[in-house]
Amino acid sequence: MTDSAESPVQPDSEVSASAVPEAATASAADRHPDFHAGFVAFVGRPNAGKSTLMNALVGEKVAITSAKPQTTRRAIRGILTADAGQIVVVDTPGLHRPRTLLGQRLNDIVEAELDGVDVVCVCLPADEAIGPGDRRIIEQVGRHPRAKRVALLTKTDRVRPDDVAARLIEIDALAEWATLIPVSAVTDDQVDVVRDELIRLLPASQQLYDAETHTEDSIEVRAAELIREAMLEDVRDELPHSLAVVIDDVEAPEAEGGVTKIYASVFVERDSQKGIIIGRGGQRLKAFGTAARKQIEQLIGGRVHLDLRVKVAKEWQTSPKLLDRLGF
Repeated sequence: MTDSAESPVQPDSEVSASAVPEAATASAADRHPDFHAGFVAFVGRPNAGKSTLMNALVGEKVAITSAKPQTTRRAIRGILTADAGQIVVVDTPGLHRPRTLLGQRLNDIVEAELDGVDVVCVCLPADEAIGPGDRRIIEQVGRHPRAKRVALLTKTDRVRPDDVAARLIEIDALAEWATLIPVSAVTDDQVDVVRDELIRLLPASQQLYDAETHTEDSIEVRAAELIREAMLEDVRDELPHSLAVVIDDVEAPEAEGGVTKIYASVFVERDSQKGIIIGRGGQRLKAFGTAARKQIEQLIGGRVHLDLRVKVAKEWQTSPKLLDRLGF
């Protein structure tokens, strides 16, 4: 194990919606009048069910999920292709009052995405009261009039039907919505309705991605997220916010059916956190690695050797230089 944090880290590349050829041109609409395609942003406060719903729509795990706040730290694109259209779902970090430079950068990601999408879905969990944070998010979305606004009442499986009806009335009064849909990604209730309504709201367009593509993210990016997800399940207090994972190298198998070797660095902010992650005799880190390796093997469809090294990057959440090196 090493506590060095000086090895160079290359930031993940970001692809904005505007980087894709214009979807809603008159010629595209003329050529594909019955097919709709475009970008849909999911926004909301932390733990609003955005990532779980995106995975349910896409039909594949393209975003990690956790009960810990700020699990999503980038704009993650999940791609759903149906007979009537193609939805590029942009899952964004939870909007919140930032306490660190990282928090501010996460909010900035959301703001940037709102400028380039066709539809914005505000996700509001049915099992929590609508609060000032939700109202601020709705106001922020209203400052981007180009996109159509949709309200999604998520996690409806956690409340009674009467409570769902009352919450829908409350949400309807908050803004002018193109549509308002109650949905449960866990029970798959109304997920198909969300899909059909979003396709209806998107512009007539040719297909933007191959039908077999479900995400833009590379294997390296998805592997790093799966490692972080395994750790988020078993850490408490401030430690989830202090974790960052970077893939240092991937070695392809030398022969068909061989083992893919993945080398990753897990960054924390303090020496005490490093000890928590490693655990007595390295047992905790080994357990994290085993859980992550199984997920990565499912992702790539083959055997994986996962090498994890824990490093300290002191107060990286507040350091512009370290944030840049860690890809934020």
